Amino acid sequence: MTNAHWLLPEGIDELLPPKAHELEQVRRDLLDLFHSWGYDLVQPPFIEYLESLLTGTGSDLDLRTFKLTDQVTGRTLGIRADITPQAARIDAHQLRSESPTRLCYAGTVLKTRSDGFGGSRSPVQVGAELYGHGGEESDQEILCLMLKSLERAGIEDVYLDLGHVGIFRTLARESGLDTRQELALFDALQRKAVPEIDMLLDSFSLDSAKRAMLASLASLSGDDALARARGLLAGAGETVQQALAQLERLARLLAQRRPDVPVHFDLAELRGYHYHTGVVFAAFVPEQGTEIARGGRYDAIGELFGRARPACGFSADMKMLMQLGRRQDLSPGNGIYAPAESDPKLAQRVEALRAQGRRVVVALPGQAGDAAAMKCGEALVKQGEDWVVKAV
Repeated sequence: MTNAHWLLPEGIDELLPPKAHELEQVRRDLLDLFHSWGYDLVQPPFIEYLESLLTGTGSDLDLRTFKLTDQVTGRTLGIRADITPQAARIDAHQLRSESPTRLCYAGTVLKTRSDGFGGSRSPVQVGAELYGHGGEESDQEILCLMLKSLERAGIEDVYLDLGHVGIFRTLARESGLDTRQELALFDALQRKAVPEIDMLLDSFSLDSAKRAMLASLASLSGDDALARARGLLAGAGETVQQALAQLERLARLLAQRRPDVPVHFDLAELRGYHYHTGVVFAAFVPEQGTEIARGGRYDAIGELFGRARPACGFSADMKMLMQLGRRQDLSPGNGIYAPAESDPKLAQRVEALRAQGRRVVVALPGQAGDAAAMKCGEALVKQGEDWVVKAV
């Protein structure tokens, strides 16, 4: 019988040397970057009462959240599947500032199923959130910080997809769709299943103008999508026109700061539809089928905590960033091997090298394995009264 004690659940992984060290270096680099932009680090708990974790997120996050019963209170607890609601709770209930608040975080989340974002059920989520400002300038800041984060992780050739969930939501409401109809059309739009979209719209018995505008969303993608949307959605209400204007202004602001980054528009892009309230965006790289970072505006998330402040942010899976990034080799192969000798000068030299940030592995008496086995490319060698570093 095969011993399966070492097996891990599907979608749950572990990191061994040197990958664990690489991931930690990515985490440090990104948190230092966030700090330099004025974002304060928070560390929410891994487990909370379920209702706190699911506020403003809808049933999509509910299905991805592990649940258990608290043996102390009998209440239902949830293991976080997303840190963003926790950051919103901290802003609304703990900090309660009237000024814009910038928060960042990095930590493991756990999901009942993978959502395709890195393919893992235990990603290490890193992100930044900006509360208290509802303009396109804060959307631009979050987008620029996301791009800088990807660069810091060593990821190149990034392009952006921009959308706005308010356009579909408003058109569905103005067309009188009920919840079932809206969700069915939402699902078809996500897949850009045009024949299915047409069949659904025919079954809804809409007037021709409303039907045409909803049908047009599937085709409104590409660099010129906003220009075409101005014509195809000209009959929509003021809310839709404002959403288009927000996207146009955000695109102009982004072009001023990052003219090097290609931007595509997709008005059928509805990721996080039950979660976001306005602009949504995602970062992609060539030959990678899923987004590598994503975010948007979610102004209503803090309402349960008594303060529905404007909010926008982004998040990414650090494991995916580590896999895709082209970074300096962070493996411990550049360590320095020190022999097992009791020379005080050797001990002093070891301490001095470690104080400089060098990795020094001191041999143990009688151990098996030389410098190479200890993943050291250099060694401390005695020359006269001194110990010097030599390549091995």
